[in-house]
Amino acid sequence: MQVGIWSGGPDGLHLTFTHARLILLQRRPSTRSIRSLNNAAQEAQRFRATATSVWCQHHQVRQLFGRRGMGASPSLPPPPPLRLPPTDLTRKAGRPPRDPAPPPTSFSTPPLEGIAGAAMASTSSKHTKHRRIGEDDEEEELERFDDFTIASSWERFISEIEAICRQWLADGPKNLMHKGAESVLSFENLCMVKHELKHGKRVYSMEYHFMKSAKGKYSYWDDDTHSTQLSFGVDEFLIIAPLSASGVVLDDPESTKLLSSVAIALSNCGSNWPAFVPVHDPSRKAYIGIQNMGTVFTRRFEADRIGSQVPIRLMHLEGLHELFLSKFVLSSTDFPAKVKVNFSMKLTYRTPEHDYDHEETLDSEATESIPENGVASQPRKQWDDDCPWAEWYSAEDPVKGFELTAIWGEKMFEESLEMAEVENASSFDADSWLLHPVVSPYMVDDSIGKFVGFASQLHLLVNAFESAGEAQFLEDYVADNSVPDSSKSSVAVPPPSVVDRVMKDIFNDEVGKSNYVEAESKFGRALKGAPLDSLFAQFCLHALWFGNCNIRAIAVLWIDFVREIRWCWEESEQLPRMKSSSSIDLSACLIHQKLQMLAICIERKKSLNHEKDTNHAHKEGTSNSMAPNKIRKGSAGIVPSLMLINTFQEMHIPCTQDAPLMTEDMHEERLHAAEAFGSAAGLSGQLERDILASDMSAFKAANPDAAFEDFIRWHSPGDWVSEGNVDGNSAWPPKGRLSQRMSEHGNMWRKIWNDAPALPVSEQKSLLDSIREGEKVVHYLETLRPQQLLEQMVCTAFKSSADILNKTTYGGFKLMKTKTDQLYATMASTLKSLQGNSDTSDMAGDLKRLCQVFEHIEKLLIFAASIHRKLIDAPRLAQSVFTDYFNYYLPKMGTSLESICYEKEFTTKEKVGMLEREAVSSLFRPPTANQSWRKVLSMGNLLNGHEPIQREIVFSVLEKLSNGHYSSPTPLCTDEQIETHRMYISGTSNDLWVALSVTSWD
Repeated sequence: MQVGIWSGGPDGLHLTFTHARLILLQRRPSTRSIRSLNNAAQEAQRFRATATSVWCQHHQVRQLFGRRGMGASPSLPPPPPLRLPPTDLTRKAGRPPRDPAPPPTSFSTPPLEGIAGAAMASTSSKHTKHRRIGEDDEEEELERFDDFTIASSWERFISEIEAICRQWLADGPKNLMHKGAESVLSFENLCMVKHELKHGKRVYSMEYHFMKSAKGKYSYWDDDTHSTQLSFGVDEFLIIAPLSASGVVLDDPESTKLLSSVAIALSNCGSNWPAFVPVHDPSRKAYIGIQNMGTVFTRRFEADRIGSQVPIRLMHLEGLHELFLSKFVLSSTDFPAKVKVNFSMKLTYRTPEHDYDHEETLDSEATESIPENGVASQPRKQWDDDCPWAEWYSAEDPVKGFELTAIWGEKMFEESLEMAEVENASSFDADSWLLHPVVSPYMVDDSIGKFVGFASQLHLLVNAFESAGEAQFLEDYVADNSVPDSSKSSVAVPPPSVVDRVMKDIFNDEVGKSNYVEAESKFGRALKGAPLDSLFAQFCLHALWFGNCNIRAIAVLWIDFVREIRWCWEESEQLPRMKSSSSIDLSACLIHQKLQMLAICIERKKSLNHEKDTNHAHKEGTSNSMAPNKIRKGSAGIVPSLMLINTFQEMHIPCTQDAPLMTEDMHEERLHAAEAFGSAAGLSGQLERDILASDMSAFKAANPDAAFEDFIRWHSPGDWVSEGNVDGNSAWPPKGRLSQRMSEHGNMWRKIWNDAPALPVSEQKSLLDSIREGEKVVHYLETLRPQQLLEQMVCTAFKSSADILNKTTYGGFKLMKTKTDQLYATMASTLKSLQGNSDTSDMAGDLKRLCQVFEHIEKLLIFAASIHRKLIDAPRLAQSVFTDYFNYYLPKMGTSLESICYEKEFTTKEKVGMLEREAVSSLFRPPTANQSWRKVLSMGNLLNGHEPIQREIVFSVLEKLSNGHYSSPTPLCTDEQIETHRMYISGTSNDLWVALSVTSWD
């Protein structure tokens, strides 16, 4: 059986669809045959009602929205009476009827009787024919059927939609997810499956959105709510649209046809899914939709947008409330005294941009009193001016601002005047506040060059380290002919004026005292680099930002650096940034040890020159006088409870020379020499001879009457064996003897004692030859190989950069502290294998991965510092916001060199406590005079003078099923309520988007 509808569109398209198939049973009439035909007739009558309702849906929705100009469509005439096409049930399959009957004008004759009578007559005649063929076949029932349905292309389109929907219904959410359903971005609980359909020359895409798990009762304003779910109040839904650039249907008949097709298919499936079709221009975000809610109710949807020139009345809550009432109240006289309307609202505020103009005005006022020869302009203050990294670069603020969401929970209002009170209410009266930081895009972009910081420059230094093994001397990189023309742009060197400025900065003696608290990590000492404030560390940090940190620029800077070092040595000028110390830190890199040695040599050199001048003047003044014999010299004090053996005198402590200083490579030379001699113990005694002789000479000068035994008692008490308890002067001379080692014949110590003259330290030859050692240090720096220099530069640059970042104040976030310690541990393990490793190709890959890890930590630390500064009065909230972003960013923090495609956006919002609202509101500074005239405020609900950037409202009306228009002809024993009207409104003073859903009785 075929049913046809004549569309009211401009082209008069005749739409044909099949609702039932009439089965012609080729046997004698039976009760089962008649019952089947009766059921088919009833099914046809039921689908007639459904088709009529679908055909009218667009016309009815237009009437709902037409009064306010919401996407009005051409007026559709009422549908013509549904007619059955002529059918001759006596014809055979494939032949035209012999005597076609004229089409009936209406359903004046009950369709059930006509169809059943014709079917019985046909089956009776065919049963008689079978009896004539053979009586033996009488017992065998032969059943045959002829299908007289003529399926159109639209019917096949509906059938295809129906088959897909039935498959999705049968699978269910769990099976669909197993079969590869896609997760919708930014929505953890929403998935989507889609299928492409072809109808005529057009290809359509049908998408089914469903939830992984039922939410139960949830708020409108959950972050995990899709815009379609929020706009129309649905959970799962279908969207069908053509595959085109816009994906929007512009033709009204086509959109109506699409929606009718989906509605019929869903009705055949017995599904209650709402279906939507986009219409009009894409910028309007307009939709029409329908939902079959069983056999009783139908829900219709429509949405449209006003992109400009929003009526003033619709900018305020009172006017929007009246707009909602107008959708189900025919005229103003029909307005009831009080209509109970459920209301919920969400306001979104955004912190204003920093007003530099206001700062410039204040600066100009402050500089009016500056003299004419003074500086009248001040640089703009950046957000990180007092951060530790500000000396080297200015970081872009990772937190561009904050979005504050104020939510009013669902309340019931009865009059429009109450809306005005809500609009004038303070945002502090909202039920809940949610805060969300607006993060800069560079925080999640791994593209090389997007983020400028220590990590980016360390990556350039690693590239220079890769190419450092190509030459034996750094001077080879400075010559112009050593660089090919194709790569000259990448190895450019700044002009000499820049080099001079950098050298002045490195060798600046007036180093400002840092205000930061030293926060050296326990892993920092495991890194073999130079201390942060040392001379070589400053050279490495400047080299990171010198040019583009290529090998040629580093070579130019190092040659000038060594030239300045030699000048300090030759002029006996103290090296800047080198703390005076009498020891060498062997845990630092070798270059820093050499500079420490040079600084000590320069200090000794200056003191020797000063002593020569002083001694020369003293000799001239005392040339005629004779010094008395046996005068005590070079005493540093008295040794408690020790008396000299030969004389009843107190023992004095002599001033001795320090042990000779040695760098790491000098210790290695001594070890190699000991191995060459074969007797490490004997060689060690020989190497210590000069130190022992110096100590003995100083002891003799401080104690003129001392014996060898006295020196042993002071210098090596373990070699003196006491024969009684001696306390002070009670038992003099002291009783005891030398140890067996010291009593042996030809003991080296006694021989040195006998040969050592009595000379104080001031008159002895220095154990450290400062002139020779200083020249050796300068020669080492001048002949240093490029690879050796770059190895130590890489270690020092990583350590110094991490130390600078570690000084940042970020509120003591535990997660940040843990990641910083992990960074030091990772650097220590990676850089440990760099020392003395000749294979630079393998190390370069590890170093580049380390740069990637360093960048992640650097970004997180800058983010933590920004959050801490902005929310310093709300530490609990700052900690929570950072934790949310840390958990979002954690999947990116790998060591992969490839850029990670991170499509998921950071949308987490943190709830603001009641006591924290004041601190959050301070982020919204009152508008300045310059900002006040830029924008005309036209909406209410101001927060410190700022109106919301977006206002979202949900109006709804609930009615009982047994009331009024929604009452059933059959009494229903239930008090269930149904949402008859719902309107979602989103927009600002220049934009308004409205979505309406209406439930009607069919």
